[in-house]
Amino acid sequence: MKSRRAESQSLMTTDISLLKEGERIDDLERNGLSIIQDPSSFCFGMDAVLLTGFASVPDDSTVVDLGTGTGIIPILLSAKTKARRLTGLEIQEKSADMAQRSVALNKLGSRIDIIKGDIREADRIFASASFDVVVSNPPYMVQGSGLQNPNEAIAIAKHELLCDLSDVIRAAAYVLKEGGIFNMVHRPFRLADLIETMRKYRIEPKRMKFVFPSLEREPVMVLIEGRKGGGANLTVEKPLIIYGPDGKYTEEITEIYGY
Repeated sequence: MKSRRAESQSLMTTDISLLKEGERIDDLERNGLSIIQDPSSFCFGMDAVLLTGFASVPDDSTVVDLGTGTGIIPILLSAKTKARRLTGLEIQEKSADMAQRSVALNKLGSRIDIIKGDIREADRIFASASFDVVVSNPPYMVQGSGLQNPNEAIAIAKHELLCDLSDVIRAAAYVLKEGGIFNMVHRPFRLADLIETMRKYRIEPKRMKFVFPSLEREPVMVLIEGRKGGGANLTVEKPLIIYGPDGKYTEEITEIYGY
């Protein structure tokens, strides 16, 4: 029988063997989970974490994350929900590779699949009406707007260079079962476009929550849920505040992160 020290050294060696040059392993502080990231490339942000706290994911459901990046959303949802199967679709080869290795690192291969592919070709990758739930943290900025990061990976994650809002929602509508749930995080300035596009593809907005940095500031994110083929009835939930008067995370934020 191995000693605790030998077991720890063995796990450390296994973890390091999954890393490539410039990468690191970050502790997610949730159920012992970790993720592989490259700090010179795009790393996940608070928006992805908040989406995993907001998303409706029924027990025994099948879930797909459109534009999964390094796999943060399916990895966290594996701890926060009882979804039967989680799939991440990612077009960037480097990000998809890191996501696959993070799945291996966390020994989640029995629950999570990472597929390298284009959201715009979802109808070739997946069967129609094959998922109960779709989640997505897509690029927020319209191509040509704002300053574009010279780092290609970051630019693709932030600007609509390889897919736009319509591409994401059209793909979601295709893969969702009738009555299936769509969950997305976006920016408030795109809310009109978001609702209009959801309705265009028969995903009716059902639940929405704004995220504020503090009580004195304007919202910086909007979390929205829709139902494919649902009836018109939108609930706006009480806002989520990130920082309290003391400058520290609010209780709701710490609960979502699992601290």
